[in-house]
Amino acid sequence: MTSQDQIHFRLPVPGPAGTAASALGDGAVQTQFAALCYRMVKDKPQILLITSRGTKRWILPKGWPMKHRSPGQAALREAYEEAGVIGRVSETPLGLVPYVKQLQSGVDMPCVGIVYPVRVALLKAEYPEAGERKRKWFSRKKAARQVQEPELARLLKEFDPAALGL
Repeated sequence: MTSQDQIHFRLPVPGPAGTAASALGDGAVQTQFAALCYRMVKDKPQILLITSRGTKRWILPKGWPMKHRSPGQAALREAYEEAGVIGRVSETPLGLVPYVKQLQSGVDMPCVGIVYPVRVALLKAEYPEAGERKRKWFSRKKAARQVQEPELARLLKEFDPAALGL
């Protein structure tokens, strides 16, 4: 997959005018690349979550595909912009997480996040979205309890950095 590729899924998304189905035409699901940022403390992983700008829910840093960047590098770039993360990314994704992104227009857009692990080396104090988000470290179990998406919660609980070699 190149950094310019966009993965599109077609799901039956019925809905009246003004819903995601009508906004996207035929129920297309958009793709974003997410970063599961972690560090090791006393041989136990800690996971970095950030707040979303709108609803202030705990989420992973994520964003759209970027020209001239691999999916993993796009996830790493989002981790820097949204959380100040400097680290190493694996280009092998951990999994897929379906979710609904609320657009500024109020329309809900169905999305799937392809999650890439990022071993954090440093957190910068100053980064592009520092004034717009909070960031916090959690254990795997606590991180899983903070997020709303069941598939993301399961991925966080089962995350095993020992298998990554980062």
